[in-house]
Amino acid sequence: MTALYLLDPETPGAAWAPFTAATPISELRAAAWLQHERWSRALGASVAGLLAPHVAGPRPTGAIPLVTGDAIAGPCWVADATFAPKLPMRPVGGAKRLLHAGTAVAWRLDPGERWTGRHDAGDGLVVEGLPMRGTWDLLAALEQFLFTDTLAGLEGGSDPLPSGVIVMGNPEAIAVRGAEVEPGVVLDVRKGAILLERGVQVRSGTRLEGPCWIGAGTQVQGGALRHVSAGPQCRLHGEISTSVFLGHANKSHDGFLGHSVIGRWVNLGAGTITSNLKNTYGPVRLDIGAERLETGRTNLGSLIGDHVKTAIGTLLPTGAVLGTGANLFGDPRAPKHVPAFAWGDGDTRLSLPAFLDVARRVMPRRDVPVDDAMLAALTALYQRQTPAG
Repeated sequence: MTALYLLDPETPGAAWAPFTAATPISELRAAAWLQHERWSRALGASVAGLLAPHVAGPRPTGAIPLVTGDAIAGPCWVADATFAPKLPMRPVGGAKRLLHAGTAVAWRLDPGERWTGRHDAGDGLVVEGLPMRGTWDLLAALEQFLFTDTLAGLEGGSDPLPSGVIVMGNPEAIAVRGAEVEPGVVLDVRKGAILLERGVQVRSGTRLEGPCWIGAGTQVQGGALRHVSAGPQCRLHGEISTSVFLGHANKSHDGFLGHSVIGRWVNLGAGTITSNLKNTYGPVRLDIGAERLETGRTNLGSLIGDHVKTAIGTLLPTGAVLGTGANLFGDPRAPKHVPAFAWGDGDTRLSLPAFLDVARRVMPRRDVPVDDAMLAALTALYQRQTPAG
């Protein structure tokens, strides 16, 4: 199988907050798949490394390695991590470049050819997909691709539906793969398919509306979920609409969550509520430090970085951006932008030892060991998010 490398922008900037300097863009979820998984499926290639200098530093055991451009030689593909290809992709044949709207989004290297950077040389083939301008466009990818992603996912087959499950629409649009679904659960597939992966538990009192992809080991503990891609190992409850969970996150209580991107190891306290629509019904702007970004979206909830925690009753404004490791408590109304590792009202910063102590308590609860490699990766994450001086 051909090797594949994913290419982040050198400096993603505020548009990719709260994941800039925290997470490779190729490890963010565009509809059902992480970006490196989308490209791997599109090209039938095996991911060999990530070019993501903004997250330089140690990686957890088993993570895809970070590489530098001078280490890449063909035969291989190099693909733009900010472009979400539509699946399935048309056959690429002998094309040297893949193009969208006149811009190259992937490059093929022949045997022995070295990677020298983005270029416009060689035969190009036009492909369909979504150029993503920032984190908010992960929601555009969800809206555009989750329907077709879940339909394609049905090809893997399904276990028999458990008795007592209420199906609205065609039962063949449901795939249950080693999942436990209690009697009384409602599965509505009139607008899209529903996939429940191995180890998923769906409790009685839950209504799932497709398209919906629930990843391995996730528990859905009640409430109404629609147009959601989540997992692995999440805990979900309440009203959740048009949202992406990267994995290992808790939203276990009541409270509306809409049009939001939730990072890894997030815990949303009971009664945490997002606003996803301005009173004026106008386009949502993001305020990140001194920068104001136009998203062009009418519906946009919260963009929540890895390891964020919110207290009970936290109210998140439209277009809120919560930085890595922020721990919100005190005033129930959060500001639109919360810096990384903010503690309480944001005037105090969580220390590195305190952050590592929390990780040591939290991550083993999902069977993820905080070994030396993980501690080194978490320390590097903290240091990348620490202002100079």
